[in-house]
Amino acid sequence: MAQAVVKTNFNFPKQKSVYKGKVRDVYNIDDKYLVMVVSDRISAFDVVLPKGIPYKGQVLNQIADKFLEATKDIVPNWKIATPDPMVTIGHFVETYPVEMVVRGYLTGHAWREYKDGKRQICRMPMPDGMKEHQKFPKPIITPTTKAHEGHDEDISKEEIIKQGLISKEEYEMLEKYTLALFKRGTEIAEKMGLILVDTKYEFGKKDGKIYLIDEIHTPDSSRYFYLEGYEERQAKGEQQKQLSKEFVREWLMANGFQGKEGQKVPEMPDEFVNQISERYIELFENITGDKFIKADASKVLDRIEKNVNAKLIELLKK
Repeated sequence: MAQAVVKTNFNFPKQKSVYKGKVRDVYNIDDKYLVMVVSDRISAFDVVLPKGIPYKGQVLNQIADKFLEATKDIVPNWKIATPDPMVTIGHFVETYPVEMVVRGYLTGHAWREYKDGKRQICRMPMPDGMKEHQKFPKPIITPTTKAHEGHDEDISKEEIIKQGLISKEEYEMLEKYTLALFKRGTEIAEKMGLILVDTKYEFGKKDGKIYLIDEIHTPDSSRYFYLEGYEERQAKGEQQKQLSKEFVREWLMANGFQGKEGQKVPEMPDEFVNQISERYIELFENITGDKFIKADASKVLDRIEKNVNAKLIELLKK
């Protein structure tokens, strides 16, 4: 089995601090640049699972790279360079404290709320009489707070503005960018025979300008259905064929884990870990149309350090 990167401990030139998230390790370089190392860790139900998934970090980083390029005419983004298959270097920005979740279909968390009888999510109405995986009349934005630990929480536009998390004017700009990005992502997915079901975007601000940050349209931040057979499966009441992390959540639930207190994460057999890796590679090839080329993972940490150091020396000279 290929080596999976589950932990990094680099010391880059002019490094001030490091933030270790569920999946990404983000190194602050002199309050000017961020080095985002996308690890092979995988999380579900807001818990990092014990085993890493080979090539997952490369898949996420390279999909995000492609979509950041494909959407930079809509909103400026934080990316400066991708010096390594698992790394993006970008601008240091002040992040907004909410994630912009946008949903085109009644699936996942929205469906679980709907099934419980709720007809609003983040004060956004959901029509009566809908079926699971049905398309909404138009996409809805259901923001969440960004939790450093535990679960992100749904929050409404009104609450965000009332709490002073984001000004009304800036929040409405984020809404506009979110819908435009989702439209572009939907169009690209459709050309590749996929449906972009829902996703999340994160934004930040630098020198008074809004930037799109972090990842975009990856299987960790998004859910995809296959377009072919979607209508037939809906008509028969069958589950949709998905390319997302949902199958990992389903496996965990089937093995008695939903991230609730007192529950223990089940041991993931190597065979299942390899299946997850293959699903991530499948999504990469489906959404990008490119063949996935596995980077040499024999001395992956040495490779990352060498590639990042070379790029940072160049940037810091400027």
